[in-house]
Amino acid sequence: MEAITIMVLGLWLFLPAMIPNSAAVVFGGGTKIDFGRSWRGRRIFGDGKSWRGFFGGAFSGIAFGLVLIGISSIWDPVDYWGYGPFWDNVGVIACLSFGAVLGDLCGAFIKRRLGMERGQKAPVLDQYDFVIGAFLLTALFHPEWVYSTYVEGWHILALLFILLIMFAVHRIVNIIGYRMGLKKEPW
Repeated sequence: MEAITIMVLGLWLFLPAMIPNSAAVVFGGGTKIDFGRSWRGRRIFGDGKSWRGFFGGAFSGIAFGLVLIGISSIWDPVDYWGYGPFWDNVGVIACLSFGAVLGDLCGAFIKRRLGMERGQKAPVLDQYDFVIGAFLLTALFHPEWVYSTYVEGWHILALLFILLIMFAVHRIVNIIGYRMGLKKEPW
């Protein structure tokens, strides 16, 4: 039972990283992050990456994380179900959210370097670029939190659970976005 609790709590704590890329699609449009520029004959990021989407997505993840903190404070007013002291957890949530959109941006950069067009399938990269970005940025600023929450002892199960289910979660969210007319492709 403790293993299931660790996995569910790990997913709960990672939710602020799962919101930004979907929210970026909703907020997107406007000025492109690469301003339409190319590097070595290819766009740097492409038309799918805008400043509105970047900040709208990141701040949506932060807002969602603050809601999670509010919910968890009802039952655990000291540790907030694993986020830690309040100002530390705001930093963790900001890192998870901004790390997710930065990871997605790096994924777009890699896809352009590989000659892939916007919306073209890139298995593994499409599903995990934001996960890697979220963990790397959070580990940079809050290494003890990442270690104690996703690496130390049995907490590795939380990380493995996230990696295991992310493919399915990514696919489901993209199908929903496609059916709502927010995405051109269901992947």
